[in-house]
Amino acid sequence: MTRPSAVPPPVTAVLDASSRWLPERLGRVEELLRREAGEGGDVLGADAEMTLAAGGKRLRPMLVLLCAGEAGDEVEVRSAAAIELVHMATLVHDDVLDHAELRRGRPTVAAASGRERATATGDLLFSRAFALLAEGGVGRATSLLSAAAVALARGELAQRRDAFDTTISAERYLERCRLKTAKLFECACLLGRDESSLGAFGAGIGLAFQLLDDVLDVSGPEERTGKARGTDLLDGTVTLPLIEAAAEDPGIRSADLRSLDPAGALALCERIAATGALERVRARALGIVEEAKRRLDSAGFKSEQRRLLDLVADGVVQRYS
Repeated sequence: MTRPSAVPPPVTAVLDASSRWLPERLGRVEELLRREAGEGGDVLGADAEMTLAAGGKRLRPMLVLLCAGEAGDEVEVRSAAAIELVHMATLVHDDVLDHAELRRGRPTVAAASGRERATATGDLLFSRAFALLAEGGVGRATSLLSAAAVALARGELAQRRDAFDTTISAERYLERCRLKTAKLFECACLLGRDESSLGAFGAGIGLAFQLLDDVLDVSGPEERTGKARGTDLLDGTVTLPLIEAAAEDPGIRSADLRSLDPAGALALCERIAATGALERVRARALGIVEEAKRRLDSAGFKSEQRRLLDLVADGVVQRYS
């Protein structure tokens, strides 16, 4: 199998524990991703390939394939590649909006090629995702992925609307996470198999993934995250660690995020950590993962499928342990 670069240990654990069909299908997904990234011509194609070369966890394609199981076919392979293209597109567009210079420890497309080209690169990746499904005549997958893309857009708009507002509630934050992150995980599972318990499983681990990612933004370190501690704070993105910390230390709620510099963001990270908020958010995420795994009890999976899905869910946690 051709693996993406910088495959994290939890994903490697799933591949190593699986029988041959999963690595072989993920290899076919990777081939499709390389093909589609090159469809933008010399300029945009190079930028899309830069995004692909940065690697990634490939959790969403893996979920598509695992939920479909060994009996899955070319439809699921195309669906797995399409959902990863949408995910890649959102990362490129996020970096444009956030003026981010690093992603996974590498220069972003926006930093390397400019915001205009990065925007066009994200558009290219979105369009290739749906072209890939259209070529395969996969109507149900197209509907699922388009609905997820709409949710992503709504979540991004909510995040922009909430920027720098330290008074937002935990409920508001969680709804934003469900739209911007959990919905795509849910979609991945449903692309593999149309069953509500699988959608709930995907949504659960997607939500936990985002909570733990927000913990990592505060706790670091940079060599692990590929970005500086407090990047969300500098962007004005209010996350659950800050909301939880403000309940213990009300002075945090009056922090002026607009005036933060990197040193100020680091100091605020330390203040948030001192309240015990990171441990509380981690515990909440762990509970969500365990509940998500229980959703699989009624799905009637073969033993290998269930074991591998549990490993994916555990990998969301282990990456942050």
